[in-house]
Amino acid sequence: MHRTLARFRTLFVLLGLALALTAPLHGVGLLTVAGFVLILGGVVLVFVPGGVQGREPVVLRCPVDGRWVPVNSPADKVPSHGTHELGQTYAIDLVHAPDPEREWRPLRRWPLASRPETFPSFGREVIAPAGGVVVQASGRQRDHWSRNSWPAFIYLLVEGMLFRQVLSLLTLSAGRFIVGNSVVLDLGDGVYAVFAHLRHGSVRVRKGDRVQAGDVLGEVGNSGNSSEPHLHFHLMDRPRPLAAAGLPFAFRYESDGELQTGVPGGRAPFIPVTDEPASA
Repeated sequence: MHRTLARFRTLFVLLGLALALTAPLHGVGLLTVAGFVLILGGVVLVFVPGGVQGREPVVLRCPVDGRWVPVNSPADKVPSHGTHELGQTYAIDLVHAPDPEREWRPLRRWPLASRPETFPSFGREVIAPAGGVVVQASGRQRDHWSRNSWPAFIYLLVEGMLFRQVLSLLTLSAGRFIVGNSVVLDLGDGVYAVFAHLRHGSVRVRKGDRVQAGDVLGEVGNSGNSSEPHLHFHLMDRPRPLAAAGLPFAFRYESDGELQTGVPGGRAPFIPVTDEPASA
């Protein structure tokens, strides 16, 4: 029962906000209390996985080429981003790190912010990991400067929670202001792939397009709730993130000279292997 309720966590919050904000206008205290109860219930359900658990990972081609570092990986913890919201239980963030001599670091002291063009990830091609149909594509949001210094990161947290999250809820946009420019692919068999934080104006597909594994969908950007240019990728079991549950996935990749099939983690650099076709 609790997993079914978890699918409607965002609806509970929206309904609770509506009651809490409008009930005082009519002088009805019970509705105000009910609103806050619904909000609290929705927040609690953020930490409850929805859908059917125990599904085998979907083996896919990695959506990027080159040398990358996995950040916030489900290989390290589940849910990888600390929440089951928007179907991102098994989400992964990928940062391009082409120079083996330079270790990637999540936060720095200086500069406070940098232009997105100064990061290796920015503009890298995002590739379809399997054949599918585009069910959502958007690319009009701006690429902001980085927020990977401590002061800027604190601002990012405040902005993400108080501005982007609330704006997404109020506009029923399924987290559009959180994920930024994005593409969602229907891979078949109830599997939907999400590619987030894409570069402004780079999305090359439209809703209804059919793509093949290896087709370019867009480019890595820094739109939405992002500290620096990177690709956010995850699978979910429904096309609409508001009611979706996350699904596990696996890539073929090389790390430390070994070929592996799974999810890269531990912030250990890896290189995707693309010599075999992916199957959803």
